[in-house]
Amino acid sequence: MGLDSHVNTFGLQCKLKYGERLKKLTIDAKFTCPNRDGTLGLGGCTFCNVESFSHEHGTIDSIAEQLAKGRERAKGKSSKFIAYFQAYTSTYDEYCVLKQKYDEAIIDTDIVGLCVGTRPDCVPDQVIELLASYQKRGIEVWLELGLQSANPATLKRINRGHDFDVYLDTVNRARQAGIKVCTHLILGLPGETHDDYLATHKAVIDAGVDGLKLHPLHVVEGSTMAKAWRAGRLELLSLSDYAFSVSELIRYTPKDIIFHRVTAYAKKPILLAPDWCAFRWDGLVAIVNNLEKSGGQGHYIVG
Repeated sequence: MGLDSHVNTFGLQCKLKYGERLKKLTIDAKFTCPNRDGTLGLGGCTFCNVESFSHEHGTIDSIAEQLAKGRERAKGKSSKFIAYFQAYTSTYDEYCVLKQKYDEAIIDTDIVGLCVGTRPDCVPDQVIELLASYQKRGIEVWLELGLQSANPATLKRINRGHDFDVYLDTVNRARQAGIKVCTHLILGLPGETHDDYLATHKAVIDAGVDGLKLHPLHVVEGSTMAKAWRAGRLELLSLSDYAFSVSELIRYTPKDIIFHRVTAYAKKPILLAPDWCAFRWDGLVAIVNNLEKSGGQGHYIVG
């Protein structure tokens, strides 16, 4: 059995709503980040190198051209798509610029959804109103917030540049406007343990969230953490430890919350460690095996 048998996945929900799984077409719209351009800081979060997860990073192609190439890669897998603004902080620009880029991404009728990845401190009311306007037109809208951890010491350690209260405020304003929120969490950040993952997970669930993305910390070339790893100062999660912690979080998650992702991978030579993150299916198989053995989503929730 696969993940859908144990977890309320985004793919499963799309199949129920649209009759098929929607393919996310990732877009690099040439945004930057306040943690890189000097507004908050330079160098970005210590784990970050967009090239490790974005096919389109650094492309000179227009949004329309990126979508066309994405459709070609997904040929035969889906007939409906989600435009996914993934790279850097995709709400960090003037309103007119954001509207022009989002409009360009959803102009074709086979684009039925819009996912916008960003930081909690870069979502003013005007952006929420813009996203709500697309949803009123029938577009499937998701605001993806990179939180990573609710632990204040961890947020400072990874140079995140915002606190948990900012996240709470953004979630509250988005959900009041009817915008679905998917929160990104990283397991294995320096100084954190399984208990920290549970605490962050509880804080996010209590805040009100519609979706979750879980990632293992992996060290990539070009990140600040790469220096610490080369110096032997960074301890990384094993595959078995990651699968256990993710599975426990899933069991503590209400069944109506949608998991957009439960693991992630990167390709060498950008990936430095751990080696198991180079293989797309290893993490997923380990998680499914754990869920089959000890229970799936919501298993620990009484009532």
